[in-house]
Amino acid sequence: MRVTAVIPARYASTRFPGKPLADILGKPMVQWAYERTARSATVDRVIVATDDERIASAVKGFGGDVQMTRADHPTGTDRLAEVADRLDTDLVVNVQGDEPLVDPRMIDLAVEPLLRDPAIPMGTLKTPLASVEEYRNPNVVKVVTDLHGFALYFSRAPIPHPRDFEGDLQEHLCRVRPCKHIGLYVYRRDFLLAYPALPATPLEELEKLEQLRALEHGHRIRVVETDLTSQGVDTPEDLEAVRKLAAGSMGAR
Repeated sequence: MRVTAVIPARYASTRFPGKPLADILGKPMVQWAYERTARSATVDRVIVATDDERIASAVKGFGGDVQMTRADHPTGTDRLAEVADRLDTDLVVNVQGDEPLVDPRMIDLAVEPLLRDPAIPMGTLKTPLASVEEYRNPNVVKVVTDLHGFALYFSRAPIPHPRDFEGDLQEHLCRVRPCKHIGLYVYRRDFLLAYPALPATPLEELEKLEQLRALEHGHRIRVVETDLTSQGVDTPEDLEAVRKLAAGSMGAR
């Protein structure tokens, strides 16, 4: 099966304008995401999707594959679908452009269930929560799955909630292993093309979590658990943390 990874990259950002071009050890952030994605064993092609000529020029400068998209997409999934409509591929992986240190093994983990089972329309990842603070943090999206690894619900609330639990909440986390969602997605191409046409749903709008639209319309999402993690960049402070991690990984080689 043909697998294409698409990295959406927008120049405009409320908290961090020009983020994809931020320098990390002499390379723009989008190049780090591109090169690490290209190391995936399951991905055949990597494309940066952007509506900005500055980003397109930077990608061409390091020899990357780039496609221009419309600037008026309401969501990243819509931008992804525009690119997918032009592709001859079976699966499309959405890799976040602000995850410059994405581990290519994470991509492989998310892709593999869809390679094995053609009935799965969509996949993603989860990892155990690291602390009580993450469990309570509404900016950390939690996910609960069934016994077969399919998503039951995504929420900003602390789920699952221990109704009768008394005592140390950290003990509860160790026993139940609540997980946070990792925003890396794999779509079957036909499903991705149909996804933007699905009407927005009440829970999606309440939680501001687009993946709930798929669940509310009755589509399954396979969620693979991993201990691998990545460091996203939302602010200049995050960028400094990533620079230190990148420098450490370079020094360890």
